[in-house]
Amino acid sequence: MDLTTTYMGYRIANPLIVSSSGLTNSADNIRKCADNGAGAIVLKSLFEEQIIADKKKLLDQDDMYFWYPEAIDYVSRFSKEHGISQYLKLVEDAKKTLKIPLVASINCVSPREWPLFAKELENSGADGIELNIFIPPAKMELTGYKIEETYLDIVREVRKNTSLPIGVKIGFYFSNLYRTILSLSSLEIDNIVMFNRYYRPDIDIEKMQILSNKIYSTPDEITLSLRWIALLSNAVRCNLVAATGIHDYSGVIKQIMAGASAVQLCTAIYINGFEHIFTILNDMENWMKAKKYNDIESFKGIITKSEENNIAFERIQFMKKTTGKI
Repeated sequence: MDLTTTYMGYRIANPLIVSSSGLTNSADNIRKCADNGAGAIVLKSLFEEQIIADKKKLLDQDDMYFWYPEAIDYVSRFSKEHGISQYLKLVEDAKKTLKIPLVASINCVSPREWPLFAKELENSGADGIELNIFIPPAKMELTGYKIEETYLDIVREVRKNTSLPIGVKIGFYFSNLYRTILSLSSLEIDNIVMFNRYYRPDIDIEKMQILSNKIYSTPDEITLSLRWIALLSNAVRCNLVAATGIHDYSGVIKQIMAGASAVQLCTAIYINGFEHIFTILNDMENWMKAKKYNDIESFKGIITKSEENNIAFERIQFMKKTTGKI
């Protein structure tokens, strides 16, 4: 079976990408991902604050640091211990033996100062840059338009500083998600990853403490990205990559049928180990043989070729459920 697909402008052996996480924070883990068949690997994110860990610049960028000066000390100290030099060395060391794309990841919120660092990532040997962007819609003066424009500005500034392929990983907190994704896809990027899974706090009512015990995704979380990839795959100007809730081969196949070119795996590997990558690939091949598909392209986007299916992804299924009509 031919599992090859396109990711970050590269032709890769299969659509399984190990996402930015603790799974990709060391040369040893990167090797394990590759040895078990990953199509590509995204490094654990380097934060914008680490790159510009200068007190004055941080103060200029976000007034949060004025009210919480200890945050500046923490960021500066963390940057020295886990800073950019170690990140660049990790890229350089991993690329010496790696035969699959290794993508750097930057967690960012602004287009200021740090995009100059993109050139250093390129010089270190990174095969691409994933921009992990999230601007919390938590300020009264921060309009939806301003948030969306900042996303676009970040991409534009990074593109000025590197010729590497660029991917953008986003969440779904937009007033018009369809418009935002189409706008992003019109820039010089290679793929959009849908969607980031954010911290989900809970409260222990006995200890009166905030909990973070829901760190892993569940298979039922696949539906959000599945819907939007199906709705957008025929409209965007770049490839779409699915993320969150993909735990086995069926999740991968669903996303490809909806129009995704690749998927990002995280929780499934944490739970089942790096060997789970190989298991998913094997199960995919068995499914393709049973369905008589010789390659990924044979069923990519197949579910969206029906107008009836497209309507179902938009609204009709919701109406059936609530009205009781079949």
